[in-house]
This record gives sequence, structure tokens and C-alpha cells, in this order.
Amino acid sequence: NLRRLLAAMAKVLDPYYDLIMDEDLANNEWPKALDEHQKQEKQSIMAQVMTKEIWNKYKDHKTKERVDPARAINTGVTNPSSFLGCHAGDLESYSDFAPLFKGAIEAYHVGYDMETMKHVTDMDVNKIGTELADHAQKKIISTRIRCARNLSFFPLNTCGTKETREEIAEFMEGVFKTFTGDLAGKFYRHTTMTEDEIKELVDKHFLFRGKDKMQAASGYHADWPHGRGIFVSNDEKFLMWLNEGDHLRIISMEQGGDIPSVFDRLGRGAAAVEKGLKELTKRDEVYMSSPALGMITCCPTNLGTGMRGSVHIIIPKLIKKIGFEGIDKVARSMNCQARGSTGEHSEVIDRWISLTGGVWDTLSITWSKT
Repeated sequence: NLRRLLAAMAKVLDPYYDLIMDEDLANNEWPKALDEHQKQEKQSIMAQVMTKEIWNKYKDHKTKERVDPARAINTGVTNPSSFLGCHAGDLESYSDFAPLFKGAIEAYHVGYDMETMKHVTDMDVNKIGTELADHAQKKIISTRIRCARNLSFFPLNTCGTKETREEIAEFMEGVFKTFTGDLAGKFYRHTTMTEDEIKELVDKHFLFRGKDKMQAASGYHADWPHGRGIFVSNDEKFLMWLNEGDHLRIISMEQGGDIPSVFDRLGRGAAAVEKGLKELTKRDEVYMSSPALGMITCCPTNLGTGMRGSVHIIIPKLIKKIGFEGIDKVARSMNCQARGSTGEHSEVIDRWISLTGGVWDTLSITWSKT
């Protein structure tokens, strides 16, 4: 009896980490939950775009990585509060299910036309022509800019396996050994970190720990924590997350508001990663990309530059006057977003928030203009 109980307990799925499909989607049927979602005033972009006609036309089609529409929309069906509500499983998802993804992409990246426009990646720090005023600089505690990258020779992590994630970690450990100067540092694997290392990285707000229902519903957190890791430079200004969502999150940050300095380091870091991967794999191209969509990411919101830039700022009077939601409303009107003190879905701590730019329109503008 104990043996059967333990076996049953071992099969219990955790919605914060495991991929749990909506019951209708699991049976390849139109999700009744989406009918209810589409009746609401506030809907995800996926719910606004997805129709029964699209579903019936594509439901039996699978991409190279065996992605189907059910997998693509599961996160939005099971999490109706999702802003976007769909994820790609591979590059082909964006073309094979074009009516869904084209609609979602053009609704999010307002003004971008997938049929006529092409994305340009430009990381020239010298093209940043605007300087922050002194009074703005004084409010900034720290600055952080990151970009997402996926390796072209592996499936996206929405469809990845324990083995593919671990192979990516092996490749990247070799790349990290090629870093020099201010980019050199140490690689920590989630599966081998000591308790002291975990505590230190958590206390410094460096470590990602999964436990996100929306991401889990897309397959991001499958086989947790295998294949996950974090690279930290010796001066702690350059970080990389492995297999948090996309294969790579390349992060540059420092105290204060010197945006050109942070952006320059990000560009050098991204170039060092690409160079290291090309030397290691003997491939001419290592990043998953397309002329129209730029850098390919699991979430369509990150397509193009794959970049987010954020500052931690102290604005106690504004928080008291209009609250976090009021600040976020103002930020969104300028294509930015207010987040909690430790990032998305977190609380405001000690009167300071994270203000993130490049949340929208990462596709139709270049890096240096973001």
C-alpha cells in the first residue's frame, strides 16, 4: 500500500513547473474555456485573434517539432489573465500557424507588417543619442538591459527535453570558458549549486527559480531544474540565464543610470557568446532568426531585438499619489511597463519599482533606438 501511495504521489503534477494541458486541448478539441474567455471585456491577445475557423483549419497540423495549435494556445486558455496567451514551439510555428501568430504579433508590435517589413539588429552604442537629465539620474538605483537568444540547432524550450536542455548547458559551459576581461566569471548549475551559493544568488536577486504557472503551461519549466544555470561575471555586472525560458538570457547591469555603459557591455557580451558558439560548433549561424521576425523567441513579445531595458527607481510620492496601477497605466501609454521591486509579478518593496522599457515594439525598431 505504501509503495502504491508513493507511486501515486510521484505522478502528481505541479502547475508551477509541469506542463498541464487544458482537458479539451489535450483531446485536440476547441477549448470551451476559451469561449468563456472571449465573452469577457478584458481578453488576451490570443483570445482576440483565435477563431474556431483557424482552429478547425490547423488543429491536425504539426510542425517539425510536433507543435500543434493546442500547444501554442494552452498557456492563454489555462491562464485567462495572460496578456498575450500564446507561445511558439519552433521557427515553423510562426509560419505554419500564420493566422494566429501574425495576428498576435501585429496586435502586440503595433505598426509592424510581417509581409512587407524586415527587422534590423543594431547594437552600436554610439547611436544612443539621448542623455538622461541630472534629476532623472538621481532617481535611478540601478540599470539592467537583457536580450533573449535561442540556438538554431535545438528546439525551443517550449518543446525541449531534459536532454536538449542539458546539451545546451554543456555547449554554453564551453563558451563561458572563452570569456575574458570584464566578461569572465563563474557558471553555476541549478542541479549542483550548494545551499550557500543558492542563498547568495537569491539574496543578490540574480537567480531565477521558475515557479510560474503561465510559463509552466507553455512547457518552459519541464524537467526542472535539469539543464538550468546562471553565469555571473567576476564583477557581477554581466549575467546569463540558461534555459529559464528561452535558451539564453544575456544580461548587463550596474548601479546607477549609465545606460550607454550597460548597453555597451550587453553588446560585447552578446558578440562574445555568438563568437564562442561559432568556434565551438563550426557553424556559420548559431542563433534562430528570420529576416521578418529578427531573433526568434518562444514568446512573440520578445521577437526582433529580444531586448528589455529597465531601471529601478525611487518614486515614493508618486506611489502614494496614484499607486502602482496608476504608474503602470502611465508607463504603458509610453510603451513601457511598471513592475514590482524584483521584477514581473512581484510586489513593491521599500517605495521603489522596476520601470521597464522596450516592452512593446521590440520588432519594428533597432536595438540602439529601443
